Amino acid sequence: MSKYTTGELAKLCGVTVRTVQYYDTRGILIPSELSEGGRRLYSDDDLKRMKIICFLRELDLPINTISQILNEEHPEKVISLLIEHQEKSLSDEISDKQKKLEKLRELKNGLKSHESFSLESIGDIAVIMEGKKKLKRMRWMMILTGIPVTALQCFSIIFLIVKGIWWQFVLWVLVAIPWGIIVSRYYFRQVKYICPECHELFKPTLKEAFWANHTPTTRKLTCTACGHRGFCVEVWGGDGK
Repeated sequence: MSKYTTGELAKLCGVTVRTVQYYDTRGILIPSELSEGGRRLYSDDDLKRMKIICFLRELDLPINTISQILNEEHPEKVISLLIEHQEKSLSDEISDKQKKLEKLRELKNGLKSHESFSLESIGDIAVIMEGKKKLKRMRWMMILTGIPVTALQCFSIIFLIVKGIWWQFVLWVLVAIPWGIIVSRYYFRQVKYICPECHELFKPTLKEAFWANHTPTTRKLTCTACGHRGFCVEVWGGDGK
């Protein structure tokens, strides 16, 4: 079995010699034996205990609390719960940091697309980033709900051409028109647009938005705030905002 001096134990645990000595005086890390010269010697079990003490100190637990935990009949159960809690806390912290990093990267990429930018343009990018995932989720939902309608259209056209059966095509029309109206009304209730001139958020009329020229992320509209007509950026506008 290995034996460690105070200095060796301190080095293995990343603490100072004075810290090890302090834990000895507080009675939470008593050396297993003393050498003939009176030097403190620590065993492998003492090393494990010291690492546990260091871990608990990193959780900002006071010395008295650590002493009480280590004197429990089953201290490993308490320590196990603390480890699980710390693991979850760190995982949440990492996840939060990752989200912030993604936002910073999106903001950085967004600024690269502007030859010159102002506080208003940074604000526009922030609004776009905020609802990007929600907008993407809504678009995917519309695509998924549209698959059965598209499948019905394909089958009805095939039956009409091959067998001359027309009633299935009529059925598709009766389904597709209400579906298109409902989905369009829902979609344009959930989105808003940023005017590139005044940087205001606005909602166009359903008629104008439906028939406007558009790209996947913009639509040519007339701003209700300043009257500018041009391609405006589509952003999430749901959640009562």
